[in-house]
Amino acid sequence: MAARLFYAEGIHAVGIDRVIAEASVAKATLYAHFPSKADLVAAYLARRSQEWVEANEARLSEQPEGGVGALVALFDLLYEETLRPAFRGCPFINAAAEFPAPGPVWTEVARHRERVRRVFSSAGGPLVRDAATLDALIALYGGATSAAHLDRDPTVVRRAADAARALVASGVAARSTN
Repeated sequence: MAARLFYAEGIHAVGIDRVIAEASVAKATLYAHFPSKADLVAAYLARRSQEWVEANEARLSEQPEGGVGALVALFDLLYEETLRPAFRGCPFINAAAEFPAPGPVWTEVARHRERVRRVFSSAGGPLVRDAATLDALIALYGGATSAAHLDRDPTVVRRAADAARALVASGVAARSTN
């Protein structure tokens, strides 16, 4: 319940009383599980992160291991997500923007970023041996996520996938000439 509200309307726009009312729980019950709203948001993000990992790992299981096709599959899944009418960009970027101070929200954002690195590293296999290539691929993915939302243009994800292909191809070409 809180996850849907936070993603659709923004975390600070949704008061804790609304979460309690829509979840039909007592305030004491909610606070027994989540001592603060930030703790509730962190739990929401942890669940979103796990769902992201599972969806991407399922998609990767359909691809040959460690190649361009696997990397592009990550962008393909993102593209499909951007086509949903309720798409509002990255829930982790959105949460980080609303919680600028360190705390449980930023802890979950950092954990998710590490999971993203592991998924991209696994997907690319030997094609993303160096940190610079991995960082660039993740930046393309994050930028495409934001741009697809802000510009209301899912095709930016397709262009980012093409850029990812070119990036990986240039790295392979550079390694083969050395």
